[in-house]
Amino acid sequence: MKNTILIISAILVLAACKGKKNNFDASGTFEAVETIVSAEASGTLNAFAIEEGDVLKEGQVLGYIDSLQLYLRKQQLVAQAEAVLSRKPDVAAQMASLQEQVKQMEREQKRIENLFAKDAATQKQLDDANSQTAIVKKQLTALQSSLGITSQGINKEAQPLFVQIQQLEDQLQKCQIINPINGTVLGKYAEVNEMASPGKPLYKIANMDGLILRAYITGDQFAACKLGQKVKVFVDESKDTYREYEGVIEWISNKAEFTPKTIQTKDERANLVYAIKVKVKNDGLLKLGMYGELTF
Repeated sequence: MKNTILIISAILVLAACKGKKNNFDASGTFEAVETIVSAEASGTLNAFAIEEGDVLKEGQVLGYIDSLQLYLRKQQLVAQAEAVLSRKPDVAAQMASLQEQVKQMEREQKRIENLFAKDAATQKQLDDANSQTAIVKKQLTALQSSLGITSQGINKEAQPLFVQIQQLEDQLQKCQIINPINGTVLGKYAEVNEMASPGKPLYKIANMDGLILRAYITGDQFAACKLGQKVKVFVDESKDTYREYEGVIEWISNKAEFTPKTIQTKDERANLVYAIKVKVKNDGLLKLGMYGELTF
């Protein structure tokens, strides 16, 4: 009787395992969109305050690359630009004298006109006053034009220096290591006092709030999958239980591939499968590389 009970229990366990295996439509592993942050400037890494596992915010300053030489070059260009601009003429001061002469000539012209109207001045006197006023006004216009041309030339001479200053300001900004996205540090590739160069990886980060389950389906299941479709995702909670999540299919491959060795699909006899990506909101318990199952 005891042996009979053991045999029946074994059969029930095997049946349960078999049923558990066939309950899922696809299997896969969790992954995330990983971003490798690289240096944008050359120099010694003077500060770099992160460690693997740190949770970072977008825009957070993590450190900086030595920028002393860039700063000194910027100061040199600023001084050169100031020296060039110092040659600009003082337009207001140089025109003040002629402007005053114009005012005096206009007053004299008006006085002669009044006298001429009373027959107290000759036509020649009036003509001379008009001529002298016109000459001084033309001199003022010519001086204004000359000073304007000189000022424009000096401004154009200084313009390349200002462009170089802007370039250095951009390079100085890139000496700061600024985190681009919210996420968790997955790997750190540089340490303080090491040399950095443009393109050298500093660390890897990924947003763990939402993970992607990359699973594989057979050709028979392909027609049943649609973009935006909600599915149930299961991960191991204990030896015999699963934790359930809701997922959304966000990508379906249109190209078949051979079944990966680490993946078992619902139909194990199928040689060709299609990859899909299912977006799953992470409650903090999902980890990269963890296996997951799903049902449509």
